[in-house]
Amino acid sequence: MKKRILTGITTTGTPHIGNYIGAIRPALEMPKDKDESFFFLADYHSLIKNKDSDDIKQSVEDIALAWLSCGLDPQKSYFYRQSDVPEILELSWILNCVTAKGLMNRAHAYKAATALNTNDPDKGINMGLFSYPILMAADILMFDSTHVPVGSDQIQHLEMTRDIAARFNHLYKPLLTIPEPIIEDKEKVVLGLDGRKMSKSYGNVIPLLDDEKKLKKSIMKIVTNSLEPGEPKDSNDCTVFDLYKNFTDKEKITEFQNHYDEGISWGDAKEILFNVINEELMPIRAKYNELVKDKDYINDVLRDGSNKARVIAKQKINEIREVIGITNIS
Repeated sequence: MKKRILTGITTTGTPHIGNYIGAIRPALEMPKDKDESFFFLADYHSLIKNKDSDDIKQSVEDIALAWLSCGLDPQKSYFYRQSDVPEILELSWILNCVTAKGLMNRAHAYKAATALNTNDPDKGINMGLFSYPILMAADILMFDSTHVPVGSDQIQHLEMTRDIAARFNHLYKPLLTIPEPIIEDKEKVVLGLDGRKMSKSYGNVIPLLDDEKKLKKSIMKIVTNSLEPGEPKDSNDCTVFDLYKNFTDKEKITEFQNHYDEGISWGDAKEILFNVINEELMPIRAKYNELVKDKDYINDVLRDGSNKARVIAKQKINEIREVIGITNIS
């Protein structure tokens, strides 16, 4: 059965190895030849937390280039910027008008933010954060997405999307497709330089698109214990070993484990890690260096992508306007 798979791409910061392992690579591997895939840059969502206009603009460019360099083919997928499809915001307002406030009160992100306050539970809470799940629902329902990849932190929001779509279909007409989640059996937690989850907020990332010299310098900064060469190393809870497993096959992993048992030095272990990561990233870096030279490329790709996406969005929003009574008077 043909699937229509939609993936939202966060437009904050510069992509790192954790993004590549946990989001970019699996998302690009997911669609099959018979499936339709939609990838969008969620720039309106970024306004919830980021008020730096220059940062938002640069992040959109950096992240779009990263995905394209990693193999996203705009000829085979719909690749567009959220803000270039105004029908999404129109649908978001329509969905606001059929969504119970109580449903939004239960959103994990909103509850977590209010839990940090004491006297005034809503201090520092903007409506973007509160109604984030509704805009997410509009992103998904606009294109009749059948499947949406989600992490554990987004499962609730997809359930809300399903509830909102069902409510609209009940009130008006079954126009909105109820999407199914795609959840990995075991969600990847990619360790950073200090052993915690790789995150820009921790400052422990390995950049994705840096040159070989900078990549190697980052990898050599990975924190390890003080065991000397010749002393057996424990591969459990080891950042070097954990990262290595994401870039090779079972045979190579077994070989690396043998090196640990034999007491490989940390310097040699990191060198092996660098080589295997660098081998996979070399064509990605080459593609990035090629694309970044063309200053018009990103705008051209996103313009073409939004034009394709709006063909679907315009038809859908016209159908929705018709059933809710907002249409031309005959």
